[in-house]
Amino acid sequence: MRPNKLKEKIKRREPVFGMFVSIPHPIMVELIGYAEFDFVIIDFEHTSTNMETIEDMVRAAELLNITPLVRISKVDRTEILKVLDCGAQGIVIPNVKHKEQVEKAIHYAYYHPIGMRSLNSGRPGAFAKYSLSDYIAKANEEIMIVPMIESLEGINESETILSLPHISFVLEGAADLSQSLSVPWDTDHPEVQKSLEKLYKVSRQCNVPYALVSRNHNNHKKWSEIGANIFVLGDERGTAFRAYMDKLADYRSITGGSNESKCKKVDK
Repeated sequence: MRPNKLKEKIKRREPVFGMFVSIPHPIMVELIGYAEFDFVIIDFEHTSTNMETIEDMVRAAELLNITPLVRISKVDRTEILKVLDCGAQGIVIPNVKHKEQVEKAIHYAYYHPIGMRSLNSGRPGAFAKYSLSDYIAKANEEIMIVPMIESLEGINESETILSLPHISFVLEGAADLSQSLSVPWDTDHPEVQKSLEKLYKVSRQCNVPYALVSRNHNNHKKWSEIGANIFVLGDERGTAFRAYMDKLADYRSITGGSNESKCKKVDK
């Protein structure tokens, strides 16, 4: 089992930076790795992908020595088992509303004595090259469980959720949270920020590190100044799209172009 560098950095309270990966191809993970991010969250909730592709994306993360996490689509024994057997070093659980979701995930993700993950001598265990008993113990040390709280119900249950053992950090989900508060996509709305501040306070009380999605400079600065040090800088699709738009606008400004085609219509 590979050492989980993200877990080590969080333990040392170092600032760490990650990104969601929504395009199901390992080259996207390589790009992020070469850009020197600390971790990726491979998205299996919103994307159309498969386990073979996830495994290749995990390999790409291993190649660049960054931590691969996977956002699962649901708390399901088989899905969690396969994701971890692909080599993912942790799972992000979407839309956690009550502690039972996390308890089930822990049971499926950890080996005895913490959970009852099905035994396998696949790639995370180097195909049984070494002692499987040692591998099981090491795997239990390295796996990360990350609940994503993104609803008012989840916020209200956050103390019960974050009081559970084996939670590596909690990730806010302000986008869906804004919808549950009837202000969809207004993540800066006072009610959304009030709920996030409550979640942060509970995370501190429960000694669980807090992670945020950095949506703009002011948002990032606010949370880093009060002690957050785990940052998800959006997803690679949005990052690339904005970069394409900015680059096009930049060069159009030099040439005096517009959004309209500069080709003249030719009568035939």
